[in-house]
Amino acid sequence: MGLVVFLVVVAVIILANAVRIVTEYERGVIFRLGRLIGAKGPGLFFLIPLVDRMVRVSLRTVTFDVQPQEIMTKDNVPAKVNAVVYFRVLDPTKAIVEVQNYQLATMQIAQTTLRGVLGQSELDELLSEREKINQKMQQIVDEQTDPWGIKVSVVEIKEVELPETMKRAMARQAEVERERRAKVINAQGEYQASEKLAAAAKVLSQFPEAIQLRYLQTANDIAAEKNSTIVFPIPIDLLGVMRKLAKTEEKPKG
Repeated sequence: MGLVVFLVVVAVIILANAVRIVTEYERGVIFRLGRLIGAKGPGLFFLIPLVDRMVRVSLRTVTFDVQPQEIMTKDNVPAKVNAVVYFRVLDPTKAIVEVQNYQLATMQIAQTTLRGVLGQSELDELLSEREKINQKMQQIVDEQTDPWGIKVSVVEIKEVELPETMKRAMARQAEVERERRAKVINAQGEYQASEKLAAAAKVLSQFPEAIQLRYLQTANDIAAEKNSTIVFPIPIDLLGVMRKLAKTEEKPKG
């Protein structure tokens, strides 16, 4: 009786070690006496006890943060930058056989690439052309991890920390730039106004009567307000005519 119980227990243990269930997002990489058999799953399958060994590999997208890296940009500006990386396993057998720890290896390559690419970029490029730098880093990391069966889909810079002195200098630069634009706009307005005044003066010189019409229009506008004193300027030509009349009146008396 005891022997039967022992055999049943041994059969249950062997059966438990032989049956494997792999979920939809996993694959089981099978080794038989140390030799690679292949990847199986998802679903239920059997292993040979004491002969086969299985390593589970997840096919889901993995996300990890690249630790903040102290970098020096191409124009010698110190900065602290961190990033995020998204990758997934496309070939489970390569991910297990070609590299010891594919997640750690991908993380190390991402850190090295982040320092190298940003070290070749200037500060203005880092701040204004971040999408271009992200695509460049993603391409480099993806090419280096491709032999491991890894697909890197996204490498993106999350935050760029600058020294306080650099922040103040950038703020002052932006303020000076705004002042320069304001002066340029003011100068352009003055130039356009002078062009209009020159055109108006040219028209008035050709038609002197227009000056009188302008006087009357101005007087009409002023008269709309109460307690207003209106002063009409006398044209110089009119004064000349009045002098001539005065002289002609004085001659007979002499």
